[in-house]
Amino acid sequence: MTVHGMEKMSGPALPGTGCIPATGTILARARTECGSYAIRIGRDGTWYYRGSAIQRKPLVCLFSSILKRGEDGGYWLETPVERGRIEVDDAPFVAVELFWRDCDCAGDGVPRQCLTFRTNLDEMVTAGTDHPIRVAICPVTREPRPYVTIRPGLEARISRAVFYELVALAQAEEIDGRQILGVWSEGTFFPIDEVPDLGLAAD
Repeated sequence: MTVHGMEKMSGPALPGTGCIPATGTILARARTECGSYAIRIGRDGTWYYRGSAIQRKPLVCLFSSILKRGEDGGYWLETPVERGRIEVDDAPFVAVELFWRDCDCAGDGVPRQCLTFRTNLDEMVTAGTDHPIRVAICPVTREPRPYVTIRPGLEARISRAVFYELVALAQAEEIDGRQILGVWSEGTFFPIDEVPDLGLAAD
């Protein structure tokens, strides 16, 4: 099944022109390079094809399941037989809901806080070593840009409402002599910002 074939199942086909055999390894030669698929993921997580929003959520979920991140930072839809580039405005997913609980995730009988996120495509991930939270802080405005890793190389932007919930669960820890505000999940501490200068302007 190709990306073009998946699109045909639910509507007009994606363009098939410009596909050429890839060079490199034996596996790569079996896959065709299709250039750009004319697909873009907006900052709010909406998928667009040639400027029009893709309304069928099952199709978007299907495409997202074959989304990969290249070594150059680019985004690809990749099947065993073909791959093509897509554009991503910010992150390919948005974390729209947060669930927190105390659980024995280490198996030692000690309850630890676990933070689980639901994405706009209903994928669930629990923050931890495999799904870290990171917060980029603008050096000029101190405005936070929070993200959580969904799959290797693929992140979800944490929405404003969910970020506020994270801040409500945050606590201060001393790191390298500085007081850092952050959250714990599965025994890992994820910094948000230094205590005196916390910004709350995520969007």
